[in-house]
Amino acid sequence: MAAANPSVTDGPRKSLILNAFVEMCSGHQSPGLWRHPEDESHRFNDVDHWIELAQLLESAKFHGIFIADVLGGYDVYKGPRNLAPAIASGAQWPVNEPLAVVSAMASATKNIGFGVTVTTTYEQPYHLARRLSTVDHLSKGRYVVTGYLDSAARNLGHAQQPQHDDRYAIAEEYVRVTYKLWESSWRDDAVVLDRERGIYTDPSRVREINHEGKYFNVPGPHLCQPSPQRTPVILQAGTSKAGKTFAAQHAEAIFVAGHSPAVVAKNIAEIRAMAQAQFGRDPKSIKFLALLCPVLGRTEEEAREKFQYYRSLGSIDGALALFGGWTGINLDTYGDDEELRHVESNAIRSAVEGWSKSTPEVAKWTKSTVGQHITVGGLGATPVGTPAQVADEMERWVREADVDGFNLAYAIKPGSFKDIIDLLIPELRRRGLFWEDYAVERGTYRENLYGKPGQRGPPVDHPASKYRWHAGVDAADHKIPEN
Repeated sequence: MAAANPSVTDGPRKSLILNAFVEMCSGHQSPGLWRHPEDESHRFNDVDHWIELAQLLESAKFHGIFIADVLGGYDVYKGPRNLAPAIASGAQWPVNEPLAVVSAMASATKNIGFGVTVTTTYEQPYHLARRLSTVDHLSKGRYVVTGYLDSAARNLGHAQQPQHDDRYAIAEEYVRVTYKLWESSWRDDAVVLDRERGIYTDPSRVREINHEGKYFNVPGPHLCQPSPQRTPVILQAGTSKAGKTFAAQHAEAIFVAGHSPAVVAKNIAEIRAMAQAQFGRDPKSIKFLALLCPVLGRTEEEAREKFQYYRSLGSIDGALALFGGWTGINLDTYGDDEELRHVESNAIRSAVEGWSKSTPEVAKWTKSTVGQHITVGGLGATPVGTPAQVADEMERWVREADVDGFNLAYAIKPGSFKDIIDLLIPELRRRGLFWEDYAVERGTYRENLYGKPGQRGPPVDHPASKYRWHAGVDAADHKIPEN
């Protein structure tokens, strides 16, 4: 990495959104690093581990903790349907259901937000809307929400995942059902707690949604009273054509991953333009968060020694198992010494060419080289250096790709986050790139995401907002939108 360039600190600053990116497993994006003597990710079954992490990150004023999830194992590598590499290496196996731990973390903190992956393909919207409203109540509005493995489909009664675009068609109707349940089924002031008349909730302020669609029939009403945010902040991680259309309409934050800003810049620009032109949304209101796994040292030499030690502990089999699940490509079909830049697969050549441009010192890209590349940080960028050097790289992502913040993955947990807190965040604050404190004390996640007190519900240009049944409005005067 090049030496720090002080000139990038000149000019106006975009205050960054920082989320910790984790999963209820060992290693997450860095398979095999559970072997590190200081790594505690193996404690993921222990609720105290998660409470300690939440309190640590809140002390540094992280916006949130995002807990990824999968509903099946990574079984493409050395497959088909071979889970052994993932099982042996602990590559996102075993993995627990994340929603269960959110309330415990929320009860031990005041401001930090929480998000989890949910797979709408395998859960009815009526049930999921209730679960998410419950968590939004218990966390006092500090909640956000966002499956792709065929092994998940098989375990849940399907031969395979629905076709990609079909999943988005289902998701489009699905999210409309949840908007109706969260926003249109109860009036803001439905719960009256009138002790004199003995009326807990005014029946005239609760109604069925009577949704009848292609994929779902949901009469309602919603079982939960309006939660602090009603509709939680919606995150999106897909950048296919269908994914970009869905994100441009519904997402308030979007996760992107790539080895360099150039990989994601075009998608970010397209989604912002589509949001404005097709859906009338403020393009700057959509927050893009890039996956980043920084390896920090007080000197560049210290950082590089740390990085090389991490690499020595990483599991190549585990990394290639993850790669197979992420891409559907079984690299075991290629020879140990085969140069992957010359294979017929466009997907492999494209990925490897990108990596080779960012790390030109690698002379030959074999499947072992790819696995080693993934062992620290997965498919995201892994800047290695001093706080100033890593901050320079983060500024480059903002400048070249127009990202608004970062999902910060770990090599070891909590050590990587402690390095970020002790080394990187002071440098970001020195540059005016990160806040000193939460914008809204005890606020909802959405209030702190936008930095706007009172912005508990979706912004007025978000499609969910037109579903809101406001206080004082008779049911006859607020019709539930059809779409």
